[in-house]
Amino acid sequence: MSRIGKKPVPVPAGVKIAVKDRVVNIEGPKGKLSMTHRPDVVVSYADAEKTIKVETATGAGPDASAYWGTTRALLRNMVEGVTKGYEKQLEVVGVGWTAAVMGKKLKLTVGLANSIMVDIPTGLTVAVDKAMVKVSGPDKQLVGQFASAVRATRKPEPYNGKGIKYTTETIKRKQGKQFGA
Repeated sequence: MSRIGKKPVPVPAGVKIAVKDRVVNIEGPKGKLSMTHRPDVVVSYADAEKTIKVETATGAGPDASAYWGTTRALLRNMVEGVTKGYEKQLEVVGVGWTAAVMGKKLKLTVGLANSIMVDIPTGLTVAVDKAMVKVSGPDKQLVGQFASAVRATRKPEPYNGKGIKYTTETIKRKQGKQFGA
């Protein structure tokens, strides 16, 4: 049994919840998110208590408890996203390596012959300050996925430490080859 699924999700003031069939729409000051949950769970919103409750559906299969907890966690992340938002910071490390926002694209000059252009998805805000790239938005999955895609363009390497890394990430440095005796 899921212990996470048992807890109701508190809804702060200023957040609107709409549950229709299997679609949950959440709207707040930072944006609007929507999710279609699995048929193994039932989502209900109690307006008087300002809570979202997730329960397993009657006749659900053996995996229902896993979907129960996952659905509750996704809904909690959505509520937090529309109220506070999510943010990831990346750092571009390398001599002459830069990042710049050009319209709906992120231009990365990271030591290759050509600059890399990465499309910025709708709903995300990308800000560049010198060598720092800040990705923010209400959707936790979208923020993380975009930050991961930017990092994957030029992963940090352990010998010189050059590359695109998260600011919270530490790169374990390796010693290069030894020459001479």
